[in-house]
Amino acid sequence: MSEDYFLKRNNKNLDTIDKLLEQLPSFCCDYFLGIDSQTSSLTRLNYAHDLKIFFYFLEEKKFRGKKKCNEITLEDLEQITSNDIEYFLSFLSHYRYNGKEHNCNERAKARKLSSVRAMFKFFFNKGYISVDNSAKVLTPKLHEKPIIRLDGNEVFNIIDTAESGNGLSSHQMAYHEKNKVRDGAILMLFLGTGIRISELVGLNNNDLNFNDNSFVVTRKGGSKSILYFDDDVAQALKRYLEYKDSNAEILNDDALFLSNGKNRITVRAVENMVKKYAKLVSPLKKITPHKLRSTYGTQLYKATGDIYIVADVLGHKDVNTTRKHYAAISEDTRRSVAGKVKLKRNE
Repeated sequence: MSEDYFLKRNNKNLDTIDKLLEQLPSFCCDYFLGIDSQTSSLTRLNYAHDLKIFFYFLEEKKFRGKKKCNEITLEDLEQITSNDIEYFLSFLSHYRYNGKEHNCNERAKARKLSSVRAMFKFFFNKGYISVDNSAKVLTPKLHEKPIIRLDGNEVFNIIDTAESGNGLSSHQMAYHEKNKVRDGAILMLFLGTGIRISELVGLNNNDLNFNDNSFVVTRKGGSKSILYFDDDVAQALKRYLEYKDSNAEILNDDALFLSNGKNRITVRAVENMVKKYAKLVSPLKKITPHKLRSTYGTQLYKATGDIYIVADVLGHKDVNTTRKHYAAISEDTRRSVAGKVKLKRNE
């Protein structure tokens, strides 16, 4: 069943969180227990990674090695000033951790600050600390990133390239013949439905219903949604299923998309596949599976003009997220208004 993949992924996250908690101050166990019912395992895992960096910073810069990370107490936490946290944000610009160099951009800093604030707020609300100095720290200013997506011709070209293999190296062509049907189906599903990469990787054969061209996806947080695809996507999926049926060496009978090793395809493998074809059709754009999702969202908004439909299909809980990404002024709109303001009289 499809749940098996997501259950395994969830269990893996929980195991990693447990290992990280062994390295964090003991009071962090109370924090993660307190937020367990309100957050997903992936959210808590991200919090744990961020807090590990925060306490590493305190160990190195605040306590200067006099206290190890797991020796820090709530009393110590209460003494952390807003200046300490601002120093932490500055520290994130360039630091060494586990023998590697790290550089955080403004968005990475904002996320780590959010993780730290959430922890401080939890202990403050519980009455375990008497002051929450993290609330006094300003969030780094986030500059709008350009929205990168494929245009209409690039959409056609990436599908054609996956089918033909034109432009691939001789090494890549060695694998293309047995992967082209699968790769084409994956690209068609991304560009025809806008699903997330985790949703695609988790799909099983029995999630598809060709009677009405629908399929079931497991969204963030584990909720289920039924989405629909058009006849072009249906044909690509049917071709791939026929190709799979002709191969008797399948090791995973449930998973829809398989790797060359005949197991469920991984997120990394899908990312590499998209990158391979995208570099050929749009070398100046850094196209990822999420950018294919953005491509679909933009085209759907242009076709419907309804931001609420786009939000529902993409699985956004907040329509403002959708509006931010897909209702921006497009390049076509900018081009169409050129010359509308007259600077000279008509002669």
